[in-house]
Amino acid sequence: MSTSSKKAQILAEIAAIKSMELGKLSRYQHRNRPKDSSSYYRLQTWCAGKNCTRYIRPEELPAIQEAIDGHQRFRQLVDQYAGLVVAETRQRLDDPAKKKTLRYTSHSKTNSPESSSPS
Repeated sequence: MSTSSKKAQILAEIAAIKSMELGKLSRYQHRNRPKDSSSYYRLQTWCAGKNCTRYIRPEELPAIQEAIDGHQRFRQLVDQYAGLVVAETRQRLDDPAKKKTLRYTSHSKTNSPESSSPS
């Protein structure tokens, strides 16, 4: 599979991600309630340089977890895409057939024979 088709496939996978959510989902128990009582969940993210917490109802949990997984998949795909572009760039820059050799020429007057003779 060529690099361009791999890049196109990655972009198609990125476009197929339907929902994304940032943060970490954590399960908590109420302190003063019995262990068999329902748990609650918190979604913690960084918002404008601060830690923001959102409480998640149990019925929202599957959709939030799917969105978090979607964002993790997005990050993986972006890293793969970036890796392919970096590899292409390095290959293009390191290709010896396309490299131009520069000849060293001195255009400085200090190295010319006329400037080295005393006045």
